[in-house]
Amino acid sequence: MLNVASYLARIGYTGPTTPTADTLRAIHHAHLLTVPFENLDIARATKIICEEDAFLRKIVDRHRGGFCYEANGAFAALLRGLRFQVTLLSARVPREDGTETPEFDHMTLRVDLDEPWLADVGFGDCFLKPLRLQAGPEQMQDGQKFRIREEGNSCHVERVQPDGSWKGEYTFSFVPRCLDEFAPMCHYHQTSPESPFTRKRICSRATPDGRITLADRKLIITRRGNREEKVLESEEEWQAALQKYFQIVL
Repeated sequence: MLNVASYLARIGYTGPTTPTADTLRAIHHAHLLTVPFENLDIARATKIICEEDAFLRKIVDRHRGGFCYEANGAFAALLRGLRFQVTLLSARVPREDGTETPEFDHMTLRVDLDEPWLADVGFGDCFLKPLRLQAGPEQMQDGQKFRIREEGNSCHVERVQPDGSWKGEYTFSFVPRCLDEFAPMCHYHQTSPESPFTRKRICSRATPDGRITLADRKLIITRRGNREEKVLESEEEWQAALQKYFQIVL
C-alpha cells in the first residue's frame, strides 16, 4: 500500500530522500507540521485496526492524523520505503503517582544510520526532530532541551521544565518489536474508560512557531511562547476549526 511519492506529497516534503541524518530530520519535522496527533475516530467509535495498510490509507489517502500506533506505524513504513533501517520500540509513559503505564502503551522508533536515532511523530507535543540515541548529553531543539537518561535496561526521554527540573516523557527499551505486539494496547486505548483517549477529543499539530490544539471544545494556539485559548460554542464551530486548522472534514 505504500506510495512513497504520495506520502511525501502528503507531508509537503520536496527535499532529498537519500537515507541520511539530514533527510531524517527534515522528513520528521515536515511530518509533525502536517500530520496531526488525533483520536477523533475513537470519539466516533470508528475502529482503528493495528495494521500498516490501514495507517497509510488513513494518513496518506484520507489526509487524517492518528495516535502513536498510527502515526509512527505509517512513518516507519515511509522510512523503510526510503531505505532507512527502522526498528519499532515499546515505550511506557509516567503516571502522576510515579508508576508507569504498561508495556506497548506507546510506540517509538529507532533509526540506525552511522549512529542510532530516536524518531517519534506520534507523541504529540515533544521533540520536533529526532534525538541522537545516546544517553547523557543534553540536546537542544528550538529552545527546548531534551536528554536520554539510561537506567538499567531502559532509557528515559526527559525534557527540561521552566524551573530547570527534568520531566520524563516516556521510558523505552531496545528490544525490537513487531506491529502485532501493539494490537492489544491499541484496542485498549480505543475501548477502556481508563484510557486518556476515550475521555476527550484531541487534535494537535506543530506549527513553525508553536502549536495548534483542539481539546474538546477548547481551541489553543501557541505562537512563540504566547498561548491563546478560546472556547468554541457549538459543534458546528468545532467542525469549522477542525477544517480550518487541520484540513479535516468528518
